[in-house]
This record gives sequence, structure tokens and C-alpha cells, in this order.
Amino acid sequence: KACPNCCFCALFHFTVVPVILKALTYDEKRGSCSVGSNVRDAACYVCWAFARAYDPSELIPFINQISSALVIAAVFDRDVNCRRAASVSYRILGTFPHGIDILTAADYFAVGNRVNCYLTISVYIAGFPEYTQPMIDHLVNMKINHWDSVIRELSTKALHNLTPRAPEYMANVVLPRLLPLSVGTDLHTRHGAILACAEITHALCKLAEENNRYKLAAICLFFFLYLSVCQFFFLTVCTLIEKLSLSKMPFRGDPIIGGWQWLINDSLRSLPLVSSTARQHIKESAVSALAALCNEYYINEKGEADPALQDELVTRYISGLQNTEEMIRCGFSLALGALPRFLLKGRLQQVLEGLKKATIISPEDVSFAQARRDALIAIAKVCQTVGVKGEGSQEEYVCKDNVTQIYATLLNGVTDYTTDSRGDVGGCLKKNCKQIMCWLAQQAAEKIDKFRAHAGSVFLTLLHFDRPPVPHIPHREELERIFPRSETETLNWNASSEAFPRITQLLGLPTYQYYVLLGLSVSVGGLTETTVRKYSAQSLFEYMKKIQNDSSEMESFCETLLKVFEDNLRNDRVSVPLLTMLDQMLANGCFDIFTMQGNHPFPVKLFNLCKEEIKRSKDVRKLRSSIGVFCGLIQFEGDMREKVLFQLFLLLCHPFPVIRKTTASQVYEMLITYSDVVDPAIMDEVMTILSDTNWEAELTVVREKRNHLCDLMKVPKPQLVSKVKYGNVLLSFFLCNDQLFY
Repeated sequence: KACPNCCFCALFHFTVVPVILKALTYDEKRGSCSVGSNVRDAACYVCWAFARAYDPSELIPFINQISSALVIAAVFDRDVNCRRAASVSYRILGTFPHGIDILTAADYFAVGNRVNCYLTISVYIAGFPEYTQPMIDHLVNMKINHWDSVIRELSTKALHNLTPRAPEYMANVVLPRLLPLSVGTDLHTRHGAILACAEITHALCKLAEENNRYKLAAICLFFFLYLSVCQFFFLTVCTLIEKLSLSKMPFRGDPIIGGWQWLINDSLRSLPLVSSTARQHIKESAVSALAALCNEYYINEKGEADPALQDELVTRYISGLQNTEEMIRCGFSLALGALPRFLLKGRLQQVLEGLKKATIISPEDVSFAQARRDALIAIAKVCQTVGVKGEGSQEEYVCKDNVTQIYATLLNGVTDYTTDSRGDVGGCLKKNCKQIMCWLAQQAAEKIDKFRAHAGSVFLTLLHFDRPPVPHIPHREELERIFPRSETETLNWNASSEAFPRITQLLGLPTYQYYVLLGLSVSVGGLTETTVRKYSAQSLFEYMKKIQNDSSEMESFCETLLKVFEDNLRNDRVSVPLLTMLDQMLANGCFDIFTMQGNHPFPVKLFNLCKEEIKRSKDVRKLRSSIGVFCGLIQFEGDMREKVLFQLFLLLCHPFPVIRKTTASQVYEMLITYSDVVDPAIMDEVMTILSDTNWEAELTVVREKRNHLCDLMKVPKPQLVSKVKYGNVLLSFFLCNDQLFY
């Protein structure tokens, strides 16, 4: 007699499972759309039906194949309905490797954002060995040749992020597989393969030792020389040049650099057979490639450029600014804006004069508004690159001899009212006025009195200038109410008690909120206790009280706050005082509206940013400020509390004794303030350990006390699992709930 189970297994193994696996990745382009999404959605439903119809033990022989396919569909499918269907099917499938962790990361809502799936969730799931290679293989076999260019580009970026999970597999298997595809006949496959090679090479070179780097260089050079460049591939090849330059390939002095420069220059020129949007993308890619190429291959040991090369590049790009083709002007303007400082040294005035001429309207080029816009953007970037030095040379710095000319050129742009069939095309220049006002508002909120006074004075001068009035100032009416004309001369910007109560009112104006908050971060979180810190903090807290009961205003403010943090991650000038400011805001109850909302996204994102900011940091002030933020986050209910306690307990065993001592002291104060965190039955013992332990003792002693606290408070204990040598540094990693913590 035949065993029913054997028949069942045979049916599944030879008939059902192969069909389901094929259906989960089925995609076929018909015209400008795809007909595969319904098939993939149905396949997910079939998997869901299996879990409902059969006992989990009957599916065990096939669980690895099906779970891998569903995970891939949940993370990499093009359509959100298929990703969500795969996530739901995976949830009820039964016994599968690392199921709970994956379900937490790739739940129904998390997979709704495609970019997040490709670039973040995929990296987490690939950390589990069962899924690493299948995910990489799927991207290489099914996604880098996808008919949708967005999917192709996302897939290559995902491969970049996944490379650290399997560097040997990428170098020895994936790259050799991609090389023939990069010179194949299918355009989609060639495009995806070239981008994938660029991204993987860049990722590998960030990990590799010198010998591996040379091997990768030879591989990349091999397939690059066989590329037949056409307009379709300008964007791709420029990306490749950028990535190879960032990877520090050993091509200094090699003739191939001249070929790369030629390709970049050609990409900066007009491409009449492609759309205007495609042209813009190509130029942006070429500019990024130029910056990377110059910084890696055109600077000598003294930090200088070859004079002949400098003369050739600068002269070529300046001459292109008067070309009769608008797109060539745009390309060469952006190129000048991307040049590094060592190539601008001694030629700054020549560059500024050339860009200034490109902003002037003449009868022949009255419709070239985009070229004038790019020239103004280039002037701003050049000024940022060379920096400011009041008494410096006008050939090297923004100084007193050229600053008037620069401002005059920038402000002249707001008078451009050029119109054509598209309407007021000069309007693209008016954003410069908005940017100037925002920058001035930021400076007017910062801590140095003389800079704040100068910025505030210029801000009010522009606001109330009437010969003629400066157009396009955002929120003019609200600004005139906050800063009446009658107080233009009497408002003392040097006095923080007068300046900050006014400037913080700009937080309620969406256009200025980001910039004012950026300036306030430096003032409120200042290093020492000063009147600036006192009045800036006081003004900020008063503003927060006013919007405390307005959920939409609070949500907007918190999103801006997180954006400031994210944009300045590891920028110590901003991030360190920002942590101090966040500590004060949490202590003053500025976010009380969210404390009763379990797992609100704001504290979760803030916690993750703080963790990322202090990762591998040796800055004692930064670490101390972060401790205060982590302690303040304990007030948010939900899963946040366990995460905060775990992070604080990690810091209790930090290599720096002063950090251990500071953490213990602040955790002690935190538990006094938020007594509901700890069970009253163990409160006395916890507080005794925190107060009586010598946290500056040897780590072996301290770790024992810390682990006892973990047991008492039911927090997972960080476990030292491995030590890895990275260069000359020995890294230790701690394991908790299958997650690694540095």
C-alpha cells in the first residue's frame, strides 16, 4: 500500500511547489504595464490556503523553499498588494526559520514602502543565512533586468547594501555572473548589470584589503573596456565612474582616466534625442562622477592640482557657459559648481565672472532660464566649496573684495520674469530669494552674537526694503507682524533676551521651520551655560507649550526635528548640541502628547537616530548627551522601554569609565522620576546596585553587576559572542534576541 504522506510529499515536491515558486515571481510586460501581479497575488493566496488546509507538520519538507519565496515576494515585489499578500501568507504559514523576527520587520504596514523594503528591510532579513543567497540570486536573476527602470536601480542599490552580508559570494560568484550580462544584447539587462557591478564593487572596496581591491579593479576595468557607449548608457556609465572613483581604484596616472573625463564631458553636453528629464538626470550623474573623479585622481601629494590640467578643465567649462545650446550651458555650470577647492584655487574670480555672465539676460538667450538657474546654483556651491575669509584673496575665498558682487548676482535673479510657452519660466530663479531668507533666519537663531546680529539685520533689511520691495519673500505678512517696520532699527539682535523670543515665532511658518530649528539646536544645546542658551531654550519651550494641544502642529514639528537630526547625523557641530537640546526638551515635557500613545513613530525614530549617532563614537560629550536622551525616552510607553533599558545597560559596561559612571547616575535619577518602570518589590535593590557599585572598576566586575540588574528588571543581557579584527581595531559584538549590537 502507498503511504498517504509519501503521495502527498510527491505531489507537492514534483507538481505543486515548482508551480507555486514560479508563480510567485511571474512577471510579463504587455505594452506599458505588467500582467504578472494578479498571478503573484494568487500564488500568495495559495500559500495562505495551504497553511489553512493542512497540518503544519505536512508542510515541513517544503517550508524552506516556500518561506524563502514568500520573503522575497514580501520585500522585492514591484506591487504593494503582492508584497502585503506575501507578508500575510508568511505570517500564517507555520514553522519557518526566524519567523518572528522577520514578521516583525516585514509586517503588513512595513512592506507598504517599496524603497524601505529594498534598502532597509532586505538588509535585516539577509542577516539570517537561510535567506541571504536566495535574496541576492533573485535580484541578480529577476530584478536587475526588470522592465521598470526604477526597479532596476533599486535592485542595484539593494545589492550594494547586501554585499557586506556575503562579500565572498558577491566577489566570486555574482560579479563574474554579471560581467557577460553587461555586454549583452538586451538593453535592460545591460543597464542593470553595469549599475550592479558599480554598486557591488563600491561596497566590496569599502570592505576589502588592498590585494582584493586590485583584483576588483582588474575585473571592473575588463568589463568597462567592452562597454559600447550610447545615449541610453550615459547615465549608467557616469554612475560607474563615480563608484569606481569612490572605491579608490588604483588608476592614478592610467590613460583610462582621460577616457573617463571624455565621457563625463560628453555627458555634460546636450543630448537631443532624449527627453529633458532624462538629460537632467544624465547631467546630475555626470556632475557627481566629475566630483568623485577629481577628488581621487587629480590631486597630488601636496593637495594641489596639476596647473595644466586645472587650466584645461576651468577654461573648457567657462567657455561652455556662452554656448548657443542651453543644455551645454546647464551642464558646464553644474560642472563648475562641482569642482573641488584645489581646482578652484587661484581661479575663483575667473569662475565667478563666467557664471555671472551666464545669469545675464540678453536678446539671444532670453529663454535660457534653466541655464541661468543652474549658474546661480553653481555660484552658491562654489562659495560653499572655497569658504569665507574676510581678508583673504578673492582668487581663493569669498572675501570683502568679492562678496558684494556675489550677492548682487544672486539677488538679481529674483527680477527674472521670463515667460514662454511653459509660463513664467523665470520663476525657477525665485527660489533663491526663499533660500536666502531661510539661511538668514538660521543664522539669526544661532549662538554667536555678532553673526546673529548681522544675519538678523540683513533679514529685516530685505523684508522691509521698498526701492523696490524684494519679491517672493515667503510668509511676508506673518514676518511683518513678527518684525514690524517700526522696530527695524531698535531691535537689538545682540541681546539674546530680545532676539530669541522673536526668531522662535518663525517655527510656526513651514518655510522657515527647518532652518530656524537647525539654528536653535546649536544655541539651545551650547557647550556652556550662557544667556544665549538660557533665552534660546526658554523661547523654544514657550513655543512648544503653545502647540502642545495641536496634534497636527506637533506632528509637523517632530517630523522637522527628526529631519534636522537625520540630515546632520555625525556632523558633530550640529548633532552634539542637538542631543543636548533633545535631552532638555524631553525633560521639560515637550512631547507629553505622545507619551500615552504606545509605539508612536516619533520616539522610535528618535531612538534609532541616537543609536546611530553614537555608534563607534569616542566623543565623551556626545555619549553623555545621548545618555540623557535615552533616559528621557523611557517616558514613552510600549516596546520603547525595553529598548531604552537595553541600550542604557550596554552603556553601563562602556569601555570609558566616565560613561559607565554617568549612565549609572542618570539611570538612578530616571528611575526616581519614572518609578513605574520598575516593580516596587525590587526597586530598593535596583537603586542600591546603581548607587553603591563602583562603576569605574574593572569591566569584569561591572559586567556582573550590570547582568544582575538585567535579571532583576527582566531585560535581555547583552552577551559577548565574538571579537572581530577590523584593520588595527578589535571590535566586540553583543547578542540579544538574535540581533547584534556593537
